[in-house]
Amino acid sequence: MSNQNLSDPHEQGELHRSLSNRHLQLIAIGGAIGTGLFMGSGKTISLAGPSILFIYMIIGLMVFFVMRALGELLLSNLTYKSFIDFSTDLIGPWAGYFVGWTYWLCWITIGIADLSAIIYYLQFFNNGLPFSPVEGAMISVAAIVFIMGLNLLTVRLFGELEFWFALIKILAIIILIAVGLWM
Repeated sequence: MSNQNLSDPHEQGELHRSLSNRHLQLIAIGGAIGTGLFMGSGKTISLAGPSILFIYMIIGLMVFFVMRALGELLLSNLTYKSFIDFSTDLIGPWAGYFVGWTYWLCWITIGIADLSAIIYYLQFFNNGLPFSPVEGAMISVAAIVFIMGLNLLTVRLFGELEFWFALIKILAIIILIAVGLWM
């Protein structure tokens, strides 16, 4: 093979890495900090009190061991690409089918919950006045279009936006902890 055909990967349409390590690390951290942390945890702590933090530690420990087990399972067969592959290979095709559709349903449900949280936060900042169903639908569509627009940007710009959004989440958590300790 000669080097005559080799040129810049951009010219041949090949994939190349556009995200730096800082983008990847903060996208991972920001992905772990979801709506549930701000909305769900606040309600839970206000209802159950500080003892809920003990429950969070127990659940966190269980999640840690599950993730370790999944890592070991992945290393046992490097052809696994998703939960569907795990269940299809180890249990059977019916389990892979079930896990695939359950995974899809979970992400659809999370998307709807996030849209509901957006409407809830906007109602909170609108002096608690509820939105009509039409206004709620318009807000949901606007949020979907906005998020889809962010995802359709170039990889570098998307990574930069996600980096700053994750940084805002981290700063919000630090500020909330500081205010909680101060009060």
